[in-house]
Amino acid sequence: MRKLSKTVSNWFSLDSENGVTAIEYGLIASLIALAIIAAVTLVGTNLAGLFNYIAGKVVAP
Repeated sequence: MRKLSKTVSNWFSLDSENGVTAIEYGLIASLIALAIIAAVTLVGTNLAGLFNYIAGKVVAP
């Protein structure tokens, strides 16, 4: 029991930086995901506008 409580206290100690590193990696991953979502949305909107423009110029026989 003593070993378990020592292990748990080590996880939450201020000297340990494992949790901080994981949080930083999570923040970086979320920012990258947000940038990808914004880029795909922007490209998709522009691409839809381009297809609509081309569809308006195409004359059906």
